[in-house]
Amino acid sequence: MGFLIRLAATAIALWITTLIVPGVEVTGRTGYDTAFTLLVVALIFGLVNAVLKPVIRVVGCVFYLLTLGLFALVVNALLFLLTDRIARALDLPFQVDGFWAAFWGAIVMAVVTWLISVAVPDSADRR
Repeated sequence: MGFLIRLAATAIALWITTLIVPGVEVTGRTGYDTAFTLLVVALIFGLVNAVLKPVIRVVGCVFYLLTLGLFALVVNALLFLLTDRIARALDLPFQVDGFWAAFWGAIVMAVVTWLISVAVPDSADRR
């Protein structure tokens, strides 16, 4: 059940990101198409972060230390761009227009996801 809550929270954060950040768009034909796209892109984003982020943290440990963690913002933007590329390969109507849109989109996604997780804690967090 926690997985579905996290997926829904990420999809909502992605939707809010499309409303706030210019250059991050979902262009579904219907509301259902848009909702489906948001859920699939949220799943892709979660998988990309779960698989690649730990590897990048280990490999780029020196950069994280040298930049006092600011390198994480660049990594998050690049992972957001990778999510865009995978979504395009799957013919999903999701688009990120360049690095800066991905940079700000990743920041908004992180903040909104954190706010949602504070408001709706996962069942595993209650134990």
